[in-house]
Amino acid sequence: MIKQKPKMILFDYGGTILCEPGWDMLRGERAVFEHVTANPHHFTPEQLSSWEKEYFQSLQSVRDLGAEPTEIQMLRLKYELHGIRLDIPYEEAECIFWDHTAPMTDKCLYPNIRKLLSFLYRSGIRTGVISNIGWTGAALQRRINTLLPDHHFEFIMASSDYGLRKPDARLFRAALEKAALKPEEVWFCGDTYDKDIDGACAAGMTAVFYQGQAGENGPRQPVQKSAERDMPVITDWAELIEILEKL
Repeated sequence: MIKQKPKMILFDYGGTILCEPGWDMLRGERAVFEHVTANPHHFTPEQLSSWEKEYFQSLQSVRDLGAEPTEIQMLRLKYELHGIRLDIPYEEAECIFWDHTAPMTDKCLYPNIRKLLSFLYRSGIRTGVISNIGWTGAALQRRINTLLPDHHFEFIMASSDYGLRKPDARLFRAALEKAALKPEEVWFCGDTYDKDIDGACAAGMTAVFYQGQAGENGPRQPVQKSAERDMPVITDWAELIEILEKL
């Protein structure tokens, strides 16, 4: 049972602090195609979007082993393999692709996340992010800054920048080094049991299992394994405020 407040709380990104309703990769592909300067084989956005989906699926076995290919790698391979040239750098293409694939609106926010982050800042509890994600850390930082402009995250770690995926405890330990804190001084909040909860616990952190819903997201799958650990399971960020206020 939790007995004292943390000095810092780390969060997962997708499915935890923000979601991406209305996901449409073809819409993103069409936006990038506005910057095509050479397409000698006359490929269409539909063909390239289909190719990336199939290619990403082919990488699943690699990702299951804990590696994290990056979106920029996929963009570079996708366009150069098909003879396509762009008038913008891949870093900009990444942002355009993500912005249009998953538009940034208030529907991306989980209920009471802004209230929670404000409460943590006023309470002197430090915050940060560790995300399993193929988008670069720079693109992730840009997205979080846009949707949560008043956040005070000390760092935002994208697995793509480290080549490792949660639950690899090395990502969590790297965060502890960044924060200069001991594992018992840090909580980690995430929505995926085998990635977030297992990884945080392996690193010695206190885990908080988030199972809230937002917008058009469907119900989460029940995780029976959660009964094995004594940890908070919450469905609204207001519940975490209540837990902290009692400590």
